[in-house]
Amino acid sequence: MTNLPSSSSSAAGSSRRGFLKAAAASTAFGFTIVPRHVLGGPGQTPPSERPLLAGIGCGGMGGGDIATFTKLGARFVALCDVDETRAAGTFHAHPEARRYQDFREMMDREAKNIDAVTVGTPDHIHGVAAMAAIKAGKHVYVQKPLTHTLHECRALTRAAQQAGVITSMGNQGHASEGSRLTNEWIQAGIIGDVAEVHAWSDRAGKLWKQGIGRPAETPPVPATLDWNLWLGPARERPYSPAYAPHNWRGWWDFGTGALGDMGCHIIDHPVWALNLGAPTSVGSRTTLDGSVLEKNQPNFETYPIAAIITYEFPARGKLPPVRMTWYDGGLMPPTPAEMGPGQKLPDNGVLYVGTRGKLFHSSHGGMPHVLPAKLQEEAAAVPKTFDRSPGHYEEWYQAIRGGKRPVDNFDYAGPMAETVLLGVLSLRAPGTRLEWDSENLRVKNVPELNQFVKTEYRTGWTL
Repeated sequence: MTNLPSSSSSAAGSSRRGFLKAAAASTAFGFTIVPRHVLGGPGQTPPSERPLLAGIGCGGMGGGDIATFTKLGARFVALCDVDETRAAGTFHAHPEARRYQDFREMMDREAKNIDAVTVGTPDHIHGVAAMAAIKAGKHVYVQKPLTHTLHECRALTRAAQQAGVITSMGNQGHASEGSRLTNEWIQAGIIGDVAEVHAWSDRAGKLWKQGIGRPAETPPVPATLDWNLWLGPARERPYSPAYAPHNWRGWWDFGTGALGDMGCHIIDHPVWALNLGAPTSVGSRTTLDGSVLEKNQPNFETYPIAAIITYEFPARGKLPPVRMTWYDGGLMPPTPAEMGPGQKLPDNGVLYVGTRGKLFHSSHGGMPHVLPAKLQEEAAAVPKTFDRSPGHYEEWYQAIRGGKRPVDNFDYAGPMAETVLLGVLSLRAPGTRLEWDSENLRVKNVPELNQFVKTEYRTGWTL
């Protein structure tokens, strides 16, 4: 269903932007009395300053993002979703917003009416949707992982730099107090030099299935879903509820598996605290059937049931090389011997191993804990050297209104997401260590994998 924008919408956009100029001119001539309904109530954003947004992906996490930015003061004037049932709650909450199913049409029609765009779709749509917003000169907020492929990630990062737009990726924990304490404690040397990191998630099989083949049944497409638009740039295949609306993360063509789902919430913190940069190599061990991890032939329909992925990062100045190991599907690193009775590692988190001690925290920048416990008093005395965040969503929203640039803008989030996606790529060749050329986005020793660094889009879809 598509509602065409009325001529008044363009006029409203023009008058809104013109208001600030008119207000400045009025003040210059001494006229400072403005009606209260124009200024907004106490603590409210004046309508003249409210950014006008469009949302691509209005159900699930995308709908949650839209609701959060609305509470902060944004006005959504256009909404796009391929599934009317999935997006019904958001549509109902924004009855005046013009509705679309194809974001390409929305961007063509609404570009002059909006300031910014949110993208909360399945992974395979992130790149093309976000690039459409950037090319239109719009600020953009994109759910994690930033894109589906490494090439898309690099392309979005560069395009955002060139366009000069405000960007942010949905790794909420980057704004947390725990993330800043982790940075401060590690960089103050509380646990010494860190050359070993373990990161893990209980995802894979818990919220969606992996290690399965393509379904044989081809049920009819729900009347409220445009399946062709849901596929977007991905290869054609019949509709199945095994893909949409909930289980797409486990499929190679649509999602990025457990690592893509949670890596940006977990790997984010060692990448930031240790200034890791790009890895030089990565290798994986996987299981398709729950057996012992070894060199398996990957299933190119879905991700493995469980995986262990090991990254190697080079020395950075005086900082030593780092080996970071990722575990998912219920696999975890050994419990540190320094943990007391009844203590255990969280279900999702990071463990840093230093020359003086260890530090661990949960996902999304959870509050850090140091081991042995005697280091805690020393950690508590470390001065706060990192700026504190007003909140993840607040950072981007304030920035698009002229405030400080978000800490997790694409200049940071893009390279960090590339690290996550490189681990995902390694799952296509389990048992093989991939030598990585980050500058050229190229696997040096297994050239046949480079076809998966960049994907071919269906006709009609492009970056």
